[in-house]
Amino acid sequence: MVEKVYISYNYVHKLCQRSAEEIKKFKPDLIVAIGGGGFIPARILRTFLKEPGAKNIPIQAIGLSLYEDYVSHADEHEEDPVEGIAKAEEAGVEVVRTQWLDFNTLESHALSLIGKNILVVDEVDDTRTTLHYAISELEKDVHEQAVKLGRQDEVTNFFVFVLHNKDKPKRAQLPDKLINQGRYLAAETVPDLWIAYPWESTDIDLQTKLAVEQGHI
Repeated sequence: MVEKVYISYNYVHKLCQRSAEEIKKFKPDLIVAIGGGGFIPARILRTFLKEPGAKNIPIQAIGLSLYEDYVSHADEHEEDPVEGIAKAEEAGVEVVRTQWLDFNTLESHALSLIGKNILVVDEVDDTRTTLHYAISELEKDVHEQAVKLGRQDEVTNFFVFVLHNKDKPKRAQLPDKLINQGRYLAAETVPDLWIAYPWESTDIDLQTKLAVEQGHI
């Protein structure tokens, strides 16, 4: 049986707060949240990244789908206290782009990614397939836009933040320069567990109770 770990909103908030000081060194100009797990951490982070007297860092969203729910045959008769019949999330092998950035619109609203420090946020680094796709495609699109506008000399940097990195073999990798330059940060590295985030719960009181019992508060 896969161990299930329950996380409270308070715990997510504290992970973001604890990580913000390290991320500040990167001086992000824009946050790109990977939906749907990256939305809430991105918004919390923005609060802690804001410097006195400065404007809030803009948040943009991209949608990538990789996971599907499967009934775990080993546990199919076991009741999950929050969600009912136990289900485990299995990683897919193909990333589906469901929402992406409109670079022309961003450019017209002075939100260009070219030459900026871009913070990409997701909740979990499992197989790394989603993060690999996001960074690869964003880098490609920014380069194409820079060529189009004659701004190839402007350097765009990416930084990846996740709440949890699962300590397991990855199916894809991030660019060496990103890792070597310290532009990847996981608030926590954990074993290959089943992590239940609060925004996935249908009973937030029970979710919080279980998180407290496990020390994730």
